[in-house]
Amino acid sequence: MLTLIRANPGRIAICLTGGSSPKQLYQLLATDAYARRIPWDRTHWFIGDERFVPPSDSRNNMATARGIFLDRLAPKDHIHPIPTDAADPDEAARRYERELQAFYGSGDFDPARPLFDFVLMGVGPDGHTASLFPGYPALDETRRWVVGVPEAHVEPFVPRVTLTLPALASCREMLFEVAGKEKHAILTRLSENEGLPANRARSIGETVLLVDQAAMGE
Repeated sequence: MLTLIRANPGRIAICLTGGSSPKQLYQLLATDAYARRIPWDRTHWFIGDERFVPPSDSRNNMATARGIFLDRLAPKDHIHPIPTDAADPDEAARRYERELQAFYGSGDFDPARPLFDFVLMGVGPDGHTASLFPGYPALDETRRWVVGVPEAHVEPFVPRVTLTLPALASCREMLFEVAGKEKHAILTRLSENEGLPANRARSIGETVLLVDQAAMGE
């Protein structure tokens, strides 16, 4: 991520992920050694999916990132949460899609001009990524950038809002972080090229898989 930031002298867009896996990375970014290497005044922070709960709820993905490092280091107007104060997940999705398109300056993706510089992704125990669950219609969405998900396949069982595969793919680099021994079984399934959501999410640039020893079963 820091390499991409150094390579871009202009406006930078980073898409974060939720769950427990990225917390260690967020804590690292909060340290002085890393924080001083990020040009906060030109870096914008987005989120790949969100639980449809208030920002005050401990299950809110962006609230976690904000509490660990964003609120202390990033300009307020450079933090772009999914608006869970909307009437329902579909309305939240429409609002976030409009915000992304306004930031990007177009309603259509240009492969030569990715939306994001960097997208951080995780993998759930069922192979989902963001809030794109196996067998859900959102996986086949090709026009929408953001969609509402009425129910989750795993805990917490709350509605979600998620970026679609085309929106997530519009990035220079996508990094999957897979950590913990509980991820060993799904990592094995992914390596066998099952048609799981995490195997379908790929960057138009580079896609990287970062796996710790516990997830590898070592």
